[in-house]
Amino acid sequence: MAHHLQEVIARIEKARIAYSRHQVIKLVAISKYWQDSQILELYHGGQRAFGENKVQDLKSKSELLDEYPIQWHFVGNIQENKINALIQLKPALIHSIDSLRTAQAFQMRLEREGKVQKALLQINSSREESKSGVDPQMAKEIYLQIQESCPNLILEGLMSIGAHTQDQKEIQKSFEITQKIYETLPNAKVLSMGMSGDFEIAIACGANLVRIGSALIE
Repeated sequence: MAHHLQEVIARIEKARIAYSRHQVIKLVAISKYWQDSQILELYHGGQRAFGENKVQDLKSKSELLDEYPIQWHFVGNIQENKINALIQLKPALIHSIDSLRTAQAFQMRLEREGKVQKALLQINSSREESKSGVDPQMAKEIYLQIQESCPNLILEGLMSIGAHTQDQKEIQKSFEITQKIYETLPNAKVLSMGMSGDFEIAIACGANLVRIGSALIE
């Protein structure tokens, strides 16, 4: 796996330089199907940020690997009945706040616990029914509403998933939609776009965080 990591980093670097030498890009390794030994192999290869899409998996893996200074991200769909458990795990970043209602549910629980949580607003930029996220036309308004009404949920920027198609122009278009929204947001720092099959397109559209799983083990 370590050599796959180096190959992916080289591809990220090539795409980064083509976009801008000043761009800084964070790699989050998506470890949802991995064994603890595979996570540790990448950790010893220099990878520090890992992402899970189920609360129970994040809990079990973070507890088993508690002695290592791993930065855990949550990237999956959020069920309201799992919010309390997710807050207790204190992920570095939640990528998938997909509505004002979800944000308000977090705010209620965070305020009660006296905690804050960094998060991203998920945009359904491809407008696919199978994907979660807010409509692009409503995204800025919702983002500002969350900032106003949910002070314990610290919005750091946006996340989106590229269009589910082999057409690279359609994938690029979906990323460009999210980037244009991102550029209008006050104090936004994180643009989380791109997975194993399309991260180079995402970087060309301004992504500064990529979420890669299968490319790191295949």
